[in-house]
Amino acid sequence: MQVPDWETPLGEAYRHALAHLTGLPGRPVGVPVDPAAMRAALGGPVPETPTPAADVITALATAAGPGLMATGSGRFFGFVIGGVTPAALAADWLTATWDQNAGLYAVSPAAAAVEEIAGGWLLDILGLPGDASVGFVTGAQMANLTALAAARHEMLRRVGWDVEKRGLAAAPTVRVLAGADRHDTIDRALRFLGLGTDAIVAVEADSQGRMRVDALRRALDEQSGPVIVCAQAGNVNSGAVDPIGAIVDLAHGVGAWVHVDGAFGLWAAASPDLKPLLAGVERADSWATDAHKWLNVPYDSGLVFCAHPAAHRAAMGVRAAYLVHADGAGRDPLDHNPEFSRRARGFAVYAALRALGRSGVAEIVDRCCALARRFADRLGAADGVTVLNDVVLNQVLVRFDGPDERTRSVIDALRADGTCFVSGTTWRGRAAMRISVTNWTTDADDVDASVKAMLTLAGPR
Repeated sequence: MQVPDWETPLGEAYRHALAHLTGLPGRPVGVPVDPAAMRAALGGPVPETPTPAADVITALATAAGPGLMATGSGRFFGFVIGGVTPAALAADWLTATWDQNAGLYAVSPAAAAVEEIAGGWLLDILGLPGDASVGFVTGAQMANLTALAAARHEMLRRVGWDVEKRGLAAAPTVRVLAGADRHDTIDRALRFLGLGTDAIVAVEADSQGRMRVDALRRALDEQSGPVIVCAQAGNVNSGAVDPIGAIVDLAHGVGAWVHVDGAFGLWAAASPDLKPLLAGVERADSWATDAHKWLNVPYDSGLVFCAHPAAHRAAMGVRAAYLVHADGAGRDPLDHNPEFSRRARGFAVYAALRALGRSGVAEIVDRCCALARRFADRLGAADGVTVLNDVVLNQVLVRFDGPDERTRSVIDALRADGTCFVSGTTWRGRAAMRISVTNWTTDADDVDASVKAMLTLAGPR
């Protein structure tokens, strides 16, 4: 039997990977790319004959290089994107090598066991109920969808309707009360679930984007029938956290389900100093977050937790005669997420948690938040610059005096300059620069160099 040559292509991949990783601190973070040139370098007619694997890797790395955003850089502050820690990346390489289908326990007992163990660690670190169910999904979009599917099942079950069997055509109306400044993944999840965005009752938010408790009380008083309340831990612009404890009290008082969208903000629970921001979060019914944000594991890695495992399994589970189900001997991951066949994402999460430990996770969160405050302090002290939000987590909103175009032009200039990468947004009707500090390698020098570039490119008012 001929043994394939693994060493040559894997060695070539390692060489390019190491060059990429070690080169991140010194390379421009965002540079203009010629899309036509990149497509030309990668494209061409369908290959008619085989190409040696190592040559394919070399050509791919060379052609793709100019189009790779340095999202792993300590000076990437766009969106809310983390980097990758060494243990998580190495485990992810093993994940690809082992090539396990993580849908069933029978197909990969190791993948199922790792998800069960890592899930338990996560519940402990985040201060969530130890008996909550856990699902490993692609990201917060699918985590929100999974949690809201469980909520849809349970709230309709309580009024005698089996949505998995009977669908929604004649079902009682489900209302979803969510903050006016909610993330768009909530709306999108409701579209996927057939509830539709008309199901949303938008609840007024305060100046920082937090749901107003008095407005929620009024909205709840106006509802009848099944109700789901979506709270937010970490506004995508301001980083603000809804008053979750008060929301839970009101919602549970009328029998509503509370879901917490904590794509990045839920990780604040890992920090003893920041945990008070999330007071009462453990009393919610479901939670969504991303591991590829503050845990800094490779994409894609989302997490969903549910305080009602039976509802979670009822919404997601599947049984088929040809499958070998664990049925008590182990945990079938497909009972907790929308996918059937999927990558074994749990290995990277497990490795990250084991390498960092509880204190390491807290240190990343605390340091990123401290560096966000450093951004706010330095930019806020400069003439002609206004910090628009109370910096409570890792998000900083900045505006440069003058028309909207001035702020947008600074953002564009930064991307062309390459010192750092930031996002743009609209906040309270006006253009703003959005800085997200999420990468585990970011340090004070990264912040100071970025602030210097921002003020230089903004120029005198």
